[in-house]
Amino acid sequence: MSSSPTDMNVNNSLVARPIPGMFTRIWTDSLRHWVGQYSHPMTWTGLGLFVFLLLFSWVGPLLYPVSPLAIHANHLLLAPSWQYPFGTDNLGRNMLARMMDGGKATLEVGLLGAVIAMFLGILYGMVAAMSPRWLDKVLMRLLDALLALPGIVLMIFFAAIIPLNTLSLILVLGCLSWPGLARIVRNEALAYKERDYVLAARQFGASTLYIARVHLLRSMLPILIVNATFMVADLILALSGLSFLGLGIQPPHASWGGLLNDGLQLVIIGPWWLIVFPGVAIFLAIVAMNVLGQGLLARLEGR
Repeated sequence: MSSSPTDMNVNNSLVARPIPGMFTRIWTDSLRHWVGQYSHPMTWTGLGLFVFLLLFSWVGPLLYPVSPLAIHANHLLLAPSWQYPFGTDNLGRNMLARMMDGGKATLEVGLLGAVIAMFLGILYGMVAAMSPRWLDKVLMRLLDALLALPGIVLMIFFAAIIPLNTLSLILVLGCLSWPGLARIVRNEALAYKERDYVLAARQFGASTLYIARVHLLRSMLPILIVNATFMVADLILALSGLSFLGLGIQPPHASWGGLLNDGLQLVIIGPWWLIVFPGVAIFLAIVAMNVLGQGLLARLEGR
């Protein structure tokens, strides 16, 4: 029995329009399934270590309410002790309190900068992949030009001409770290957009935006999460590099890179704790995110 034109219009409208809440449910179910399927011992090791650093930086000041800016002229360069677990610096400031304060700034820049970079990279890559072929070529040539520029040089340039604070460093590092991810997203989207389920969705009238959100980004979710972990580590390392040049978080506030740089200027006279604790913190943060990323990647590759 043939369907009437009215029935066909109704059916087409139902197929073309997503059910309210479908997008949220699809992403939630996909993320839950992915977490359960791709969990790995390395993943939990890296995640546990990074959570420890987060608790140290945000919960630590609540348990150890000491001002990181208080100066004690009669307690200069004291070695670690019960009173000062991480010692004091050349102004008598409590290094444990300063490590907690510096951890907040360092992890904020790494995490929020990665969020900005991920957003820009995904947006640019998806636009290039879903655009006409000529526009895709133009966008890729622009991306090649950006990738040809030394990233550290651009970071130094912008950090030298803008007021330096946590927010500005988040914006600078985030806005300069996305080109590599954009190429990955574009290539993955081009591969997935030719799959049968994507072509079927397009035939049923799904919009380009709907296909990108529901089908392409959902399929790329594992590789996006893996790249996000590596990007956090890269931004923490980049902030530490800028701090060595005096372009990081400015005094009296601190970052782990800034504390390490200050300690290197005084280590010749013996206060080893000024470089050991910041150096270990940077090392642990980078290792945590890389181990987390490697664990996710191992599961993604079926190892």
